[in-house]
Amino acid sequence: MSEDAWATHRALLFTIAYELLGSVADAEDVLQESYIRWSGVDQATVEHPRAYLVRLVTRQGLNQLRSAKARREDYVGTWLPEPVRTAPDVSEDAVLAESVSMAMMLVLETLNPTERAVFVLHEVFGYSHGEIAASVGKTEAAVRQVAHRAREHVHARRRRFEPDSEAARDVAERFLHAASTGRMEALMDLMAPDVVQFADGGGKVIAARRPVTGREEVARFAIRTARSGIADFEFATYNGLPAVRFLAGDAGLDWLLAFEIHNGLITGLYGVRNPDKLSHAEPVRPLSRGER
Repeated sequence: MSEDAWATHRALLFTIAYELLGSVADAEDVLQESYIRWSGVDQATVEHPRAYLVRLVTRQGLNQLRSAKARREDYVGTWLPEPVRTAPDVSEDAVLAESVSMAMMLVLETLNPTERAVFVLHEVFGYSHGEIAASVGKTEAAVRQVAHRAREHVHARRRRFEPDSEAARDVAERFLHAASTGRMEALMDLMAPDVVQFADGGGKVIAARRPVTGREEVARFAIRTARSGIADFEFATYNGLPAVRFLAGDAGLDWLLAFEIHNGLITGLYGVRNPDKLSHAEPVRPLSRGER
């Protein structure tokens, strides 16, 4: 068996699986199942290993996504994607960074599984409609229709996006300082009028069950949270966004806050507190769109 083909394309395959599922754990399960299937193939007969592996992962991802959709209908409170810690170079690829951003992942959740797969493979990874047809089990003509419908849906709902940068991190630092010192006006000055804050506790820890909207309400919420005690923290990059990791001593990562910033103003705050979603948040995950 050729280990080289799998190792060469693993970052690409993980990225596809994660964008389909919004979950690091589920993406790893898909890769494990796909690897087992790949191990049983006579690889000498596979003319294009990368195309074969992408089809394999896409099919396994679609199966997983359909069952995940049913589970998420019963999710307690706001569902956010499982955060993935990204390397700085992800921000250098604007398409990749936006595609894994919290805002885009939430938009992708509003697509049905086939629409999501078609959109991700075509718009993010650049696969042709014919190539995608082989992965999703539809005709090329049907894929074109699905792609058009999904693209219109996403473009109507996508939020403004800027990847992590020194300037964005400076805004995040000033936000934390203003919140911890109770400076209401300073907080509001850092946020866009239509800022939205999301919190995902999964019903397992205390978190706002609904999004908080508007800079005054978000500022009040941030100050209340800060008054309850901000533990040690450190900056990192998650989903191509500047983020803060809040640490609880020897217990490690307690919760995570990612910042969506546009033109120097915070437009979105994404707080992940569900401990199940933080269990895979430590290592940096290599992401790739591959070479087309």
